[in-house]
Amino acid sequence: MARVCSVCEKRGRVGNRVSHANNRTKRVFRPNLKHVWAMVGVTAQRIRVCTGCIRSGKITKPALVR
Repeated sequence: MARVCSVCEKRGRVGNRVSHANNRTKRVFRPNLKHVWAMVGVTAQRIRVCTGCIRSGKITKPALVR
């Protein structure tokens, strides 16, 4: 499973790790993903969503999941 948000499709970005001596090596900025229960259509499913989508209200959580 890829590290991608199910709502906004946010994924890892590539950048440089810069040391004090200005040496540059590759690094990855990964999104902060959480597994949450959310309503997808009329069913509740467990999806991987970034915390930005959770905070902004782009998903609706079900009333009760058992």
